[in-house]
Amino acid sequence: MARERRGVDVWASAVATAVSVAVLAAIVLGSRGLRDFDAALVGYATATVFLAFGVTYRYVVWLQSPPARHWFRRGWRSFLSFRNFRRSPSQVPRAVVGNLGFQRFIAARGAGRWLAHQAVFWGVVLATLVTFPLTFGWFRFETRSATSTDYDAFVAGFELGAFDATSWFGWIVFHVLDLAAVLVIAGVAYFLWRRFRDRELAVLQRLGHDLTPLVALVVISATGLLLTFSSLALDGRYYDFLAILHMAAVVLTLLYIPFGKFFHVIQRPASLGVQVAKQAALDRDGPARCRRCGDPLETAEFLGDLQETMGELGLGFEGWTETCPRCKRLTRGAAYLEHVKDGFR
Repeated sequence: MARERRGVDVWASAVATAVSVAVLAAIVLGSRGLRDFDAALVGYATATVFLAFGVTYRYVVWLQSPPARHWFRRGWRSFLSFRNFRRSPSQVPRAVVGNLGFQRFIAARGAGRWLAHQAVFWGVVLATLVTFPLTFGWFRFETRSATSTDYDAFVAGFELGAFDATSWFGWIVFHVLDLAAVLVIAGVAYFLWRRFRDRELAVLQRLGHDLTPLVALVVISATGLLLTFSSLALDGRYYDFLAILHMAAVVLTLLYIPFGKFFHVIQRPASLGVQVAKQAALDRDGPARCRRCGDPLETAEFLGDLQETMGELGLGFEGWTETCPRCKRLTRGAAYLEHVKDGFR
């Protein structure tokens, strides 16, 4: 049976459908048969199911390409390898903390860019950890009486404990999304300032790929803060309109994720295994050498995967993978001088 029909990948569609059904089942089970599910949040939940389908579909299609498939297998095999863990127990934690958590590879590009990335990253992570459980009905709060400031917290129907809404802990619980919104706006503001100030970036940037994601984050964060402002300062005026506007911004952004720049956030964890695989190969066998000059090149595993990938794609030139970039340029220059000599006349 053909895996693709009329441009639709059958295998990716099947996997994406299974993941979407799993998300629906998790919503039903986590909310105790929808008893804890808030009907006002059905738009967010529906968009999340479509998000699960779109992200899974694109991820499976991406993994079908030879380069991604080779590195995905190699990376996660090394990431989960007990031998690598026994040889270097701190390697995986360092990769998770440094590469994914603190994104040290961005710090090399400048302190401002790193701080902005950190603000956006942790703001989005914080909002995600809070929003999805609330949307699915996994997490809920109940007041102990009509006039009490004490709240009980429940997860999947199990009581976690009580807290005072007027305490500092209660303030953080009810304003954690506001804190996340401030972080996101601060980070996005830097990126927008840089894109409009830097002429080189202004020439290269595209509306749908570069500016739309930033604008979407600002709209979501700003409308979320306005909901809090309406409750605290305006006695709830315009709250319904702002709630609809906020939901529309979130839903459209969730549906946009599989098709835009945000998808690289889904791909990023796969790089952890790649980093661990390369470091493990270097520690074990050292770097492979350029066959022309003998300088360190890449790991032997990397070159082997690259040769296999080029063979699958029918590109040829497998021998060039064992030559460093400098020697490639010198070889091409020597061939030009030999065959063209003084140039065309």
